[in-house]
Amino acid sequence: MVPWRATDEGLVTPELLEWYRRFAEGQPAVLVVEATGIRDIPSGPLLRIGDDRFIPGLEKIAATVREASKGRTRLFIQLIDFLRINRRPTPEKFFNRYLEITAHHRSTFGNSLTDEQVRAALLDMDEEQLREVLSSREYESYARGYRERVDDLHLPHIRELPRVLPKLFADAAVRARRAGFDGVELHYAHAYTMASFLSAQNTRDDGYGGHPDGRVRLPLEVYRAVRRSVGDDFVVGARYLTEDCTEGGLTPQEAAAFGVQFARAGMDFLSLSRGGKFEDAKQPKIGAAAYPYTGRSGYECMPQYISDERGPFGRNLDATAQVRKAVRSEQMDTPIVAAGGVHGFLEAERILREGEADIIAAARQSLADPDWYRKIRLGKGKQVRVCRYTNYCEALDTRHKQVTCELWDREQLDEPGVLRSADGKRRLAAPSWDPTENSDNDD
Repeated sequence: MVPWRATDEGLVTPELLEWYRRFAEGQPAVLVVEATGIRDIPSGPLLRIGDDRFIPGLEKIAATVREASKGRTRLFIQLIDFLRINRRPTPEKFFNRYLEITAHHRSTFGNSLTDEQVRAALLDMDEEQLREVLSSREYESYARGYRERVDDLHLPHIRELPRVLPKLFADAAVRARRAGFDGVELHYAHAYTMASFLSAQNTRDDGYGGHPDGRVRLPLEVYRAVRRSVGDDFVVGARYLTEDCTEGGLTPQEAAAFGVQFARAGMDFLSLSRGGKFEDAKQPKIGAAAYPYTGRSGYECMPQYISDERGPFGRNLDATAQVRKAVRSEQMDTPIVAAGGVHGFLEAERILREGEADIIAAARQSLADPDWYRKIRLGKGKQVRVCRYTNYCEALDTRHKQVTCELWDREQLDEPGVLRSADGKRRLAAPSWDPTENSDNDD
């Protein structure tokens, strides 16, 4: 998840350096820096890499991680592109400013009203009437906020995505290498541009949609452009979905076939997630934008302790194993990364031992305890602070607030040098852990 610590210009801050320093102290094998925008456009407090002016700040992240991990942690950065999504407007703003009046709207009122009168009449309608009069996209823009899609080919910049995105990703990867990163993770997951190309709901008719071969075409072209730009001695992998978890979306069978194509193309790893789509997101409040982790697909992406009979743990493992099996059946050994509800070493070891995946990724558990890797290695497993899966952190992310964990963000607030949240009520990094201190909880 995005920790919301960059500046509004996408630049690195002391708070962001402290965030990654604290994770690096736990010495994970690999640390993946948050989704980082590849375009040089305003994106709020989202880290960016769309211009060379971002390199000095990114260099600081790389240096911080290497120092804090004592050189034991490899550092990747996740590269993302996303399309426009607007906040849900008030009815007055939508009908008076945003809605383009068409012949259909005029005919609804017998072609007897001026366009301004049509707007006023629509504003007086109830929800049931509006559903009858407005097209599905118009009603969505009214009720949820306007959202671009990859198959909006009537928009020139959407039509041009296959032409412009390979270079944008490739240039971003070159900057990552110049900044001292060890690799990049191409963000092909969730509600964003590249995942939308892979989705079965992509209906583009220009060779980049429809049939699975068309939907995977741009993701492969992006990868090849990145590889050409950074060379063979720089890690390039992708994070993509095993399943959209929406009606008519990407299936595990298609994800397995895509995995074979990604592996054959030469990707260095495949990190697998699921869900997190706009299609089933909850209706936002007026003035807010839809958030892709609020519907059923969002739950599948970030399950919590309030769950169904299956519970929140390992919900993506069956589909992950299916991708790995497909890749291995083609005699390729591309590492497969399992993610989603893996918070204990016993389960992680079982996943590896039984061949469901080759690498374990853990975000929320690492946020709960950045030192859990070291604690296990040092035989201090009972000291691990275990994630409760309340999604306290995700709720902060939803509101674009600085992400912290409820297990530590109110502890030792008066400790010298502690960086606090904007409201001063939370610390922004977990308290330090000293492995030399004795504890009654040691194994």
